[in-house]
Amino acid sequence: MEFVPKELVHLLYVGVLAFLVGLELKTYRLAKAQKRTHIGSTRTFTFIGILGYLFYRIDLWLYLAGFLALTGIYLSYYIHKLQKNRSSIISYLLITLVYSFGPSIELFDIWMPTLLFVLIVFLLNANRALRYLFEQINMEEFETLGKFLLLSAVILPLLPDTPLPYLHISAFKIWLVVVVISGISYGSYIAQKYIFKNKGFLVTGILGGLYSSTATTVVLARKSQIAPGVINAAIVAATAMMYVRLLIITYIFNFKVAKLLTLPMLGFFFIGSLIAFVLYTKSQDISQAPIDDRNPLELGTAFSFAILFVLMMVLTNFVVSHYGNLGLQFLSFIIGFTDIDPFVLSLLTGKYTLTHWDIASAILIASGSNNLLKALYALLFGHNRPKVAAVWLIILGMLTIISPKIVEISRSLL
Repeated sequence: MEFVPKELVHLLYVGVLAFLVGLELKTYRLAKAQKRTHIGSTRTFTFIGILGYLFYRIDLWLYLAGFLALTGIYLSYYIHKLQKNRSSIISYLLITLVYSFGPSIELFDIWMPTLLFVLIVFLLNANRALRYLFEQINMEEFETLGKFLLLSAVILPLLPDTPLPYLHISAFKIWLVVVVISGISYGSYIAQKYIFKNKGFLVTGILGGLYSSTATTVVLARKSQIAPGVINAAIVAATAMMYVRLLIITYIFNFKVAKLLTLPMLGFFFIGSLIAFVLYTKSQDISQAPIDDRNPLELGTAFSFAILFVLMMVLTNFVVSHYGNLGLQFLSFIIGFTDIDPFVLSLLTGKYTLTHWDIASAILIASGSNNLLKALYALLFGHNRPKVAAVWLIILGMLTIISPKIVEISRSLL
């Protein structure tokens, strides 16, 4: 039984894709009501695709000569366009892409020209979507995206992966921690600002809790005069999401500790969510989400986080070496009244003479005392209006602080 030659299949496939690109370009021009002279029709693009495949199969130099010939033809046409005050080169770009279908199918198989065709179709029809995107997005967000790429794709690969003295962790892993935390913060910020924009205070609390429940509590408390009932629910929801965020971070950096924290963290998350739901359903406020354009991803913030992370590792190492687990528990309670992320990550990534349960207990104590700090912030910045939320945060905080002891007692009884 004779099979169809692969070369014939590739030639026909390239011809079909080239024809469809020409057809798509013609549709694009008709949609824009362009009644101008253009270079290249549907048949022209089909011939260009076939020539590109044949020339590449025959000889590479012939293929390059064909590319130069097409460029020369388009150049003469482009000079004519400039005289008509037209400067678009989209036709030339499509010609070069179609001409490359032949080499791409030979070098990468059928998926590459298919992917190129899909991208061409998408981009030709993306005008309306792009116009909406540019109207909605603050151009400063592209600068922020550049900062994140700088943190992750430029700085991170350049750092050495050899452990540092005393810390027993490499500069690469220290900065990896910064990248992970920045990624979580940036992702939740983008979701809050663009996907769930103006969806209500409760959504603000939920998404804000994913990158900083403390900062979100302050922002919401300052808006408490608008809708105090919903604000109470949103503040508690932000703290409930803190447990989820800490659990995600723990799973990323220390799976064994994460398994120990899964039940208590999810338990407190469900308790906080239930409280927030009840408070929200009892509220009669009409809520409108605050617009907070402050981006959590800044280079200064990232470097400060890295410095704090290293300092927390040094401090934790000192306390554990001299005062053991009891000293660590006291330190955890004190650290809870500051930014707990560097401390938690230092516990998860450091090399200490501690059991996994000791680390899990310290994280629970720190997150519990952090709830007490947020209760204080809610009262101070909300001028005593979010006092219902403050009471629930204190209750959640105390339960979280004593939860390690409850687990230990339960274990001893069993």
